[in-house]
Amino acid sequence: MKKPDREYWIPWKRGGYRPNYIAQGLRNQKTKTIGIIAEDIAQFTTPEIVDGIMSRCEEKGYRAVVKNLRLYARWSDSWYDNESSYHSILDPTLKELESIRVDGIIYIAGHARVIHCFSEDFKTPAVMAYAFTDNRRVPSVAIDDKKSACEMIHYLISRGHRKIGVIGGRENNIHTQQRLQGYQKALFENRILFNPSWVRYADWEKEGAYQEARELLKEDVTAVFCMADRMAGGVYRCLDEIGLRAGRDIAVAGFDNHDIAEYFVPGLTTMALPLREIGNVSADYLLKQMEEAQEEIPEKILIPCTFTERESVHTI
Repeated sequence: MKKPDREYWIPWKRGGYRPNYIAQGLRNQKTKTIGIIAEDIAQFTTPEIVDGIMSRCEEKGYRAVVKNLRLYARWSDSWYDNESSYHSILDPTLKELESIRVDGIIYIAGHARVIHCFSEDFKTPAVMAYAFTDNRRVPSVAIDDKKSACEMIHYLISRGHRKIGVIGGRENNIHTQQRLQGYQKALFENRILFNPSWVRYADWEKEGAYQEARELLKEDVTAVFCMADRMAGGVYRCLDEIGLRAGRDIAVAGFDNHDIAEYFVPGLTTMALPLREIGNVSADYLLKQMEEAQEEIPEKILIPCTFTERESVHTI
């Protein structure tokens, strides 16, 4: 079998060869390979982002190596502030990707926060997906929580609701803070006075939302905006137990467009996360860095969610 003139090849099996892309890359100074680091591939937001990255890479003739840190599987949510444990997993992964000479790296977070993962002298082109980094040379691609929440509240107001309760995740979480700002912005633009007693926090859990819904109903709210579809399940349960129904007696809106949203009864009005688009855009900006494009790359790229209307919001 004659070996091609333009590629290095190594033995693969009897009677055949396979390309040695690393050797080929050494000659060309590029391996046409990018590394994808996922905090945990089991996070419901991550697979679609990965797919968006890989589809764009395939279009451009790049291969992808996916590394799963399994941080949530290892330590649940106890690792966020433990830099030592975090870097004990991350640093060897970065070194491994450097050793195989990837042309660039995309880091996919499990949730939005500022992540200290790329040092100031990090030389490989990189992009942060679904979160933010303190390295100003690394662009971040994330959802526009504020704008998306503001759109949802405007919709609730357009249906006649002015007493709108909110159930957020963790109070110090970026998603929670940004979505709360969007809520407040929509109230201000519609000249509705902000009432702090209408804002509750449930740590993203159904049980917590169930308890907080009971408290919000005491405030005579006509609508409840849940910052995650998962928490909307707790609100539905609360309403059902006291003989009320979402979309008839109390309007309920969610956020995420999780798979379960369309199976709620009634179907949940929510905001669909632009996960695949985050993957596409992250890959686009990484490729621009790798190809040394002359255009200036923004520090943050925020992508709004898509409004998804179902039957859980009624007009009053």
